[in-house]
Formats: sequence, C-alpha cells, structure tokens
Amino acid sequence: MAPFDETLLDDEGRRRAVDRADLLRAFAGAGAQVREAITLAAESELARVAGGERPRAVHVAAVGGAESVSTVLDLLISRSGPVLLTCDGSGPLPGWVGPLDLVVAISLSGRAEGPVRQAREAARRGAHVLTIGAADSPLAAAAAAARGVHLAIGPGVGHSRAALWGMVARAVLAISACNVIDIRPAVLSAVADRLDEQAERFRPDAEYFVNPAKVLALDLSALTPVVLGDGPVAGVAAQRTSAMLARTARTPATWGRLPDAAAQVVACLSGPYAGPAGGTGGAHDIFTDPYLDGPSGPKLGLVLLRDPVPSEDADPAEHERHNTAQSVADRATSSGVRVLEHLSTPGHDLERLAELVALGDFAAVYLAVGHGLDPASVPGLSDLHLPRKATE
Repeated sequence: MAPFDETLLDDEGRRRAVDRADLLRAFAGAGAQVREAITLAAESELARVAGGERPRAVHVAAVGGAESVSTVLDLLISRSGPVLLTCDGSGPLPGWVGPLDLVVAISLSGRAEGPVRQAREAARRGAHVLTIGAADSPLAAAAAAARGVHLAIGPGVGHSRAALWGMVARAVLAISACNVIDIRPAVLSAVADRLDEQAERFRPDAEYFVNPAKVLALDLSALTPVVLGDGPVAGVAAQRTSAMLARTARTPATWGRLPDAAAQVVACLSGPYAGPAGGTGGAHDIFTDPYLDGPSGPKLGLVLLRDPVPSEDADPAEHERHNTAQSVADRATSSGVRVLEHLSTPGHDLERLAELVALGDFAAVYLAVGHGLDPASVPGLSDLHLPRKATE
C-alpha cells in the first residue's frame, strides 16, 4: 500500500481522480436520503405493513452494505420493542417464520440472492413481507407476490454503503407503522439535520484543524485500529466503522462494545502491538534507530466512540458505562497506545448514532483516498466468484 499522502485530500482534482465514484458526495447526501424516505413513507400505504397489526416477530434479511440496517433495527427493537428480532440474510429463512411474522428483506439493487430468496420463501409461507430496494427488481416482485409492501430506492446513490440512512429511515418508519417501535418522522427529521451538520464539518474543502474526519484518517494511517463503543448506540457505530475501514479503506479493524469487550481490549494493551508503557502513544519516535532497534511493527490504536457524559441523576448503569470507558482509555494511554476519542452530542439514540457513523464513514473514505485507493472498488473481488451478497 502506498504511504498516506494527506495532500490528496485537499487537492480536488487529485482527490476526484482517486474517488472516481465520488463517495464523499454520496455520504454527504445522507440527510437528503432520510428526508426523501420521510416523504415516500407519507405517500406509501405503510398501514398495510403486517396487515396493520403488530407481528409476533420480525426477521431481517440483509447482506453486504445493507447489513448495517439490521444492527440499527436490532438496537432499536432490543431497547424498546415488544417483539423478537432476528437477522440473517445469507442463510435459509428461519423455520419458525409463519403467517404471524414479518420478514423485512433489504437490498439496494433488489437482486441480492439471500434477501430475494428469503422474501420469496416468506411469501410461500404466508408471512408478512416488507422489502426495501430498487423498483422493478426481483425483490419488488417478491413483495408483490406476497401482497406485501415495497419501499423503493432510486438509482442515484449507487453503493449500498452510502445508502445506509435511506434504508434505515424506510425500515424504521415501516416497522413503526405496525407498532413494533415508536419513532416518529420528527425524530428522523432531527437525524437528517444531524447528518447535514456532520457533512458540513467533514466536507472536503474543510481544513484539517476543523475537520475531525480528516484528522482521524491521518491518525489511522499509522495505526492498527481497535474500534470500541462505550454502550449500545456507540457499539453499533463501532461495528459500522470497523466494517467501513475494512471494505472502504482496506484497513483491518476489530471492534467491540463496552462493557462486554473490556477484557479483550485490555488484554491487547499488554500484547505485541501495544507500545511500551510511557511511550509515545502511537506517535513516531524520532529517536528510534531502525538498525539498532529493528523495524517497527504496526502499532495498536484505540478508536473510542463515546456517548455524552451522563448527568448526575442518570441511571447508575450509565455512570458505570462511562467510568469503564474512561478506565480503558486511561489504561491504553499508560500502555503507550494512542487513544482517538470521539464524543457524540446529546439527542435521540438515532441522532447520536448518525453523528458517530458519519465520522467513521467519512474517515474511511479519506483514509482510502490518502493511500491512493479507490474507496468504491475492491480489486480482485470479482475473481473470487462469490455470491452476489459479497458485492451488494
């Protein structure tokens, strides 16, 4: 991989020569995608989702870039929803799915093998079907066969990685319509505003000192990242960021969520990828002699995504979460590991999630561009003869 060249990020001509699909512009349109979904939902017959009744359970079939929609729905339903949610878009439709259940199949192209197959099987079993993806596609046809609801996504986005919020907004509004969760359009309007704010902060012509996404990309260019979320919301953002770094920037990254991942992260802090205690925290040491000290290997970096500091009257579990995250950060710093910490601003779960996800999305694109890598393509993937789910 070519060394990171930060000048590529500031030169529009050179940047566009690398980011040929203009993923930066696509991510900047996330807020507009949410508003489009709100408008579409108002014009759609969402009252027909699951026959207007709360389903017994919900199964989500999504793969590739659309799979992040599953994790967002899992976050929302597990925290406040009264029904069971399962997610698997590549295997067979679970055997328990029947006429009382809702299957949500998502594919931007409408052609991903797993979601289309599961939607067709759900129709055969008499289950309720909701599909999200391209119009006039096999997925839309499966919804029609099931007498279900299809929410179309236009061809303008191009990549499922950049279509996340348009897909999320459609799914959230549809599932709210059948009383599984209760998220009103006003909440999604606030999410759109938050996404617009982040797009303005992370825009390509914003200098480094006011552009956290460029700074994060520069920092990550010299580190092997562990992305850690300090709770359920930040944990979903951590999972998405890890996937984006791998798929978009070709940078392997692991992820975890506190408190469950505290032990494995702390264990890594004393391993071969950590710096010496009291070291430079991942920064380059000008006194290192590569001939005497040997070549330096990849250094661990901790990307810590955090929720706002809890108020004094907050639930004790929130204070425990905050204190655990701070302890891990302190331990990492004392172990010579660079800590890249980002705190979301207050708001609804979806607003905070949108803020943290936008940071990771833009940083991953900047990281790819800085290394001279086209963020929209993965050379050699087509040679593996993978099923369509791998490239969706």
